Amino acid sequence: MVVVQAAKLDLPKSPPSLSLSSPHISSLLYEPHSLSLALMHSDSSFSLYPSFSPFSLPSHSPTLDFPQTFIPSPSSSATFLRLQNPNPNSTPRVLFLVASPHRAGAAVHLRFWILRKSRSFVKAQVVCNQSGLRFDSRKVGVVFDVNHGVSIQLVGSINVFAMYSVSNCKIWVFAVKMAGDEDDDGVTVKLMKCAVIDCCKPVSAISVSFGFLILGEENGVRVFPLRPLVKGRVRKQKNLNSRVNNDRIVGQRSSLPNGVIQKMNDSDDLSSNSVIRSSYRVGGEGIVENSSNGYPEGKIDKHGDRVKPRSMKLRQDCKGGGVCFVAFKSKEVENFQSTKPLNSAKAISIDALSATKFMILDSLGGLHLLCLSSPVLGPEIPCHMNCLTSAMEVQKLAVLPDTSTRTETIWLSNGHHSVHMMTLSDPDTSVNESDKENSEEKPMQFSVTQAIFSSEKIQDIIPFAGNAILILGHGSIFAYAIS
Repeated sequence: MVVVQAAKLDLPKSPPSLSLSSPHISSLLYEPHSLSLALMHSDSSFSLYPSFSPFSLPSHSPTLDFPQTFIPSPSSSATFLRLQNPNPNSTPRVLFLVASPHRAGAAVHLRFWILRKSRSFVKAQVVCNQSGLRFDSRKVGVVFDVNHGVSIQLVGSINVFAMYSVSNCKIWVFAVKMAGDEDDDGVTVKLMKCAVIDCCKPVSAISVSFGFLILGEENGVRVFPLRPLVKGRVRKQKNLNSRVNNDRIVGQRSSLPNGVIQKMNDSDDLSSNSVIRSSYRVGGEGIVENSSNGYPEGKIDKHGDRVKPRSMKLRQDCKGGGVCFVAFKSKEVENFQSTKPLNSAKAISIDALSATKFMILDSLGGLHLLCLSSPVLGPEIPCHMNCLTSAMEVQKLAVLPDTSTRTETIWLSNGHHSVHMMTLSDPDTSVNESDKENSEEKPMQFSVTQAIFSSEKIQDIIPFAGNAILILGHGSIFAYAIS
């Protein structure tokens, strides 16, 4: 028997800064680990609610009356970011990051709010010492000296976030970690710019999940391994009095989540998950990374050599380095760039199902499943794209990644008055040459198990549990849980 819980949450009264006579929420953001909800208002301000649980609100007063934290406008884009330490006993911290124009758009203002153990968001102090980045104590945020332009998009993951600028045609990859004692309830974080990607093609979507940076493009997606981008480039200045053994490995590669920053050899490393000596070429553009220990701030390693971190620079269509383009309708993965005629479909939404599977929505309402053979990309990337058949033209896609189950729940909406709950089994997604062609020739089948009909036209949908979803209408937020 199917059990459905439902609740209607009236939207809060307009914040003092809003001149609207009635509240207007344009979109939702949710962080499942801390149960934090962010409501974006029509003037681009935000209301933050920590520990949000819709079914625990009093039934006689299901209204979000007073937000715990109000973030004033303007806001170009925002994202949640989780700070996780390699120590399994440490508690992850949650950041809410907002980008806005600064100095009439001549720069980008990054504001950070951190969730304290008291379950309240407060402004975070930021330590940054790279060129182009400076902390403004008056505005309590970081000023990034790049032109804001017409649009900024932020996406966050674990210890890493990316910022895409349409006007600058660039993507910046940043790493963040807690500064100071890990056990206290501090509000200071350290920010480091790790990589910049020059975009030579239009980017219609961007995702950072499970060790991958994935860009939505026309006719497919482009996949970047995240670890080389986060490690960045390190220029090493030799000390004539030091003796260095180039063959000695000073650290071992560890299986950590994407962006997890590990402290080893008394270093305070933002740009490396493991401390390993390496040298390789990235992107075929003449950029060579000589990675030693990745020490920030030009520190001295234990051999007496001075190392200086530098942001990695590469092109969107770079050759090699584990970067590949996967087309929607192609029987082969094109490692360099798409050579087939492009259609009008663009990847407009990329959602991670697991460490090896990503659900992609295109601009024509079609669904695609990107399957990777391993969380770690190599020179030859065994991966493929499957088309999922659907009678509905999908406008909204929502997924809550869950690696603990072999059946994923996907929420689909046509953008009108209905939301469909779809289940997708988790078959063996390992890819080899013998079954790759068969898997691409046959569209994957999936089943729609439930349908929800809303009295209001649907603006946004977002899952807050594996079987639960929030639906934003034009006057209320609806919560549904199906079990």
